[in-house]
Amino acid sequence: MTSLTSDQVTAELAATPGWELADGQITRTVTRKDFRDSLLFVNAVGFLAERANHHPDIFVSWNKVTLTLVTHSAGGLTANDFALARQINDLG
Repeated sequence: MTSLTSDQVTAELAATPGWELADGQITRTVTRKDFRDSLLFVNAVGFLAERANHHPDIFVSWNKVTLTLVTHSAGGLTANDFALARQINDLG
């Protein structure tokens, strides 16, 4: 898998609401109802990540979940990062 160009990243970001580019990675913080809801959300993200064999970095802080995606093996962002980000968006 090859890294996306800057123009491709810009186009993918436009099609992936809620995600931002930071330090060559895409990131999103989601606010949930409470800690329990945050954990349920993380488990759902984990299911999607395992199915895609593509795993985000996840940070949980009570009712906030921050997700970060980058394809380390490609040395940057790939189509896989944005595909998983859109699946995560579909979780609500």
